[in-house]
Amino acid sequence: MAMITGKENETSVSTFILLGFSEYSHLQAPLFLVFLVIYTVTLVGNLGIIVVTRINPKLHTPMYFFLSHLSFLDMCYSSIFTPKLLEILVVEDRTISFNGCMTQFFFICAFVITEMFMLAVMAYDRFVAVCNPLLYTVAMSHRLCALLVAGTYTWGALCSLTLTYSLSVLSYCGSNVINHFGCEYSAVLSLSCSDPSFSQMACLIISTFNETCSLLIILASYAFIVITITRMPSKGGLHKAFSTCASHLTAICIFHGIILLLYCVPNSQSSWLLIKVSTVLFTVMIPMLNPLIYRLRNKDVKETVRRLFNSQVSSHSM
Repeated sequence: MAMITGKENETSVSTFILLGFSEYSHLQAPLFLVFLVIYTVTLVGNLGIIVVTRINPKLHTPMYFFLSHLSFLDMCYSSIFTPKLLEILVVEDRTISFNGCMTQFFFICAFVITEMFMLAVMAYDRFVAVCNPLLYTVAMSHRLCALLVAGTYTWGALCSLTLTYSLSVLSYCGSNVINHFGCEYSAVLSLSCSDPSFSQMACLIISTFNETCSLLIILASYAFIVITITRMPSKGGLHKAFSTCASHLTAICIFHGIILLLYCVPNSQSSWLLIKVSTVLFTVMIPMLNPLIYRLRNKDVKETVRRLFNSQVSSHSM
């Protein structure tokens, strides 16, 4: 759909059409079922992590406080993309309004940037826990934890607001077909018929700054952790230190690995399928994997889930 702007009598796009995976019509039903299962597991798994960290007093620590926020972010940014992806797989109407598209982009961008720095905050938390265990509860006070979380959300929102503004002020007067299943930055930008230099520069600066800063915090934290671990005389302490970091390191490798993959994909028509697949991995798979990673490798979480399950079973059997 388009509307006419009076001054230059140009056609301006007011709605977009999401192409999704429509070129693979024979895969629409299987993809719908797969993504529906993954989304259900994502919601149940992340909600389970949040509930478990609330009901078990042993998990009322900074690490699990940050983990519950990580689960909340996973649920949020998965819920921004996945429902629309499921919708366009089963209905003929694949349109999204301009305002709806900008809103979707704002929230997905805000939640992803927030999660990027939440992982960095969790790396700092592991650094304090391993390198200064006696001062851990003092150093990672409730007030500091709350400020760190509030800071990540605020920074994510500010960066996203800047990028969303840079996209919204562009003119869209040509094709309104987005070759994607959502309002991904490069897919929307490719439809612009005005100079995108400001938006591209803003995206480059914000993306590079955020990725560099978050990775530097993570690398510095784990460099000190490795140094501390190598100086530990007992194997028991070595194993405990490693076990507290293994889940977080796995989540970091998957998250930043896919981000770097998206950065490395050339912005050309032949690369759109790879961009879509990478985005699926990022917005659909990662939110499902995180609760599995933390649950499978964490004894306290597994024990709380087991006790909760047993109590539910026994209450139903009575």
